[in-house]
This record gives sequence, C-alpha cells and structure tokens, in this order.
Amino acid sequence: MARLAAYQKFEQRAGGNGFVLVRVREAKGSTPRDIDAWMLVSKDGLFGTIGGGRLELEAIDQARDVLAGHGAKDLALPLGPAIGQCCGGHVTLSFEIVTEPRYDEIATMVSTEDAADPEVWLFGGGHVGRALANALLLLPVKVHAVETRSDELEQMPEGASRHLTALPESLVADIAPGSAVIVLTHDHALDFLIVTAALQRDDLARVGMIGSDTKRVTFEHQYVREGGDKARLARLVCPIGRKIADKRPEVIAATVAADIIAALVDRREDARQVLS
Repeated sequence: MARLAAYQKFEQRAGGNGFVLVRVREAKGSTPRDIDAWMLVSKDGLFGTIGGGRLELEAIDQARDVLAGHGAKDLALPLGPAIGQCCGGHVTLSFEIVTEPRYDEIATMVSTEDAADPEVWLFGGGHVGRALANALLLLPVKVHAVETRSDELEQMPEGASRHLTALPESLVADIAPGSAVIVLTHDHALDFLIVTAALQRDDLARVGMIGSDTKRVTFEHQYVREGGDKARLARLVCPIGRKIADKRPEVIAATVAADIIAALVDRREDARQVLS
C-alpha cells in the first residue's frame, strides 16, 4: 500500500504532462537489475529504479528526451568504462510514453506487483517481534503479526496486519504457500505448538524460532517424543539470525530480516527454475 501511495503522489505531480515507463528489456552478464525491472520518469519526478548509478542517470536523461518529443525509444548500454560503470554486463532499455488515460493501468501494475510480495508471519509481539516488524516493513514483503495479548499487538507498527487470537497455532494451516513463519512468543509451550504446526507444512519458505542452541535441543527432544517426524526438524532454523555479540532487538532484527529475505528469494528462484 505504501508503494501504491508513492506512485499516486508521483502521478499527481506529473499531472497531464505524462511520464515515461523505462523497462529493462535485456540484461546480459553482471547488471544492477534483471529483465523487467522498471521505473517511471516525469519532467521533474522519479518512481522506482532500474539499478542506480550511471545506467540510471543515462536512462533518466533519455526518458526526458523522449518525453520532450525527441530521443530513441530503445537504448543499449555496455556497463563498462564508456559510461563509467564497472558492472561489465550489457543492458537494453525501452522507453514508452504514458499519458493520463493510462495512469490507472500503471497503478494496477504497481498493485499487482505488491500483491505478489511474499508474506512473513511473526508470532509474538515483544521487543524483537516489534523490531523485526519495523525492519521487514521496509522490504517487499507483507507482514502479519500474531499475538495472544492485545496490549502487545497494539504496539506493533502500522503497516503490519494484526491478528489477535487465543490459539495462534490454528492460523498456521491457512498461511499462503511460500511464506516465512517466525516464532518469537513469550511462552515456550506456545512456541512448540506453533512450530510443530509449521513443520507439518512442506510449502513454507522458512520456519524460524527465536532461542538458543539449548532451546533447539529441548524442542527437538519434545518434538520427537510427541511423535513428530525427525526429518522435518532439518527445516527449522533455531536460533534465528547471526550469532553476534550485540543482542539489542534492532540488531537481532536486522540479521533475521536478511535471513528471511534470502530464504524468500531462494524460494522464488527455485520456483522459476521449475517453471522454465
């Protein structure tokens, strides 16, 4: 929703003057962005990015030339010394003028991309849960926060979908495939129920639980003792994040967010390879 709102501001600023849709049509070798990355360029505004650097500066200049009625509708750029960029790849860009009757079409494109963002479900709204929600809200994911305590849930940042329930483990079955589930509750018994439910799923990108190596061992013993499939434990990440000396919630959140994004991207790329 924040991205759509940003587009709407860009659109209003462009007014009836239109703007240019810049797309990456071809990307060979090392390039800042892949095929179909895009950005919008108006007379005095920008929305999105095709990777920054000299490539983007050249694209902006070309787009404004096109908007002014001159300039080619395609641009092939080697990303080397010729433009002062050392990626070493090759990019071909296309430029298309978008006028006011098509503004809704671009809004739909933004909304469609946003809708395709994967979900991250945070079970637990304590200090680390809130810090992690704040970190994730800056990233292309949809954040869901689940709590049994209304006062803790109310402290979750705006932008996260909030779910208040006495039985958080009951929500796991309906989480979208490809999502990440991160468990950070105040109750070890509750952690066990949620993680057990998540490990029953074979289609989640990440199942993580906050804790220590000792907590993981304790969980594993209980899980197997209560009939859990030992093979499924390989999919549980616990502890979550990197083991570093600084244990402030925001620092923990930064490392966990990076791990989640990596898992979600790996899942997406695996799916693409299956389809190709």
